[in-house]
Amino acid sequence: MRSAISFALGAATGAAIAQLLNRREQVSAVAHTAAGTAAQTMSAAQTQAHHATNQMKGVVHGVTPHKHEEMDDQTLADRVRSEIFRAADAPKGDVSVDVQAGVAYLRGEVADHHWIERLGASALKVEGISNVKNLLHAPGTPAPAAEPRFLASEQFRS
Repeated sequence: MRSAISFALGAATGAAIAQLLNRREQVSAVAHTAAGTAAQTMSAAQTQAHHATNQMKGVVHGVTPHKHEEMDDQTLADRVRSEIFRAADAPKGDVSVDVQAGVAYLRGEVADHHWIERLGASALKVEGISNVKNLLHAPGTPAPAAEPRFLASEQFRS
């Protein structure tokens, strides 16, 4: 009879231990799932907060007045060249660009009157250029006089 009681006690103890281990695994699985869900929720919240922050920065940037640095004449001349020679068929080798005190001077001989007007208008679009002295001329025509015409800013600005 002793062996039956020992067997029953051993079986009961084993069952109790198995039950405890099973519950521990269940608790561990629940804790693991909860931790994963918490991590996902926190990640989503961080992403939304980051997005909202960036949107707010954009709004602030849009309504804040900006102070543009004064550009030196060489930088302005480079920007004028970039703007006026953007077209593949622009007469790059025939036009000289110089900037003095924010005024762009265009000199050279170009194929037709269309290019003269187009290059002058394009130069005036560059931020920091206050005016353009267009000394360009067509082949066979004399270069403009020393006091060239100024392009009216309103005529070419959009």
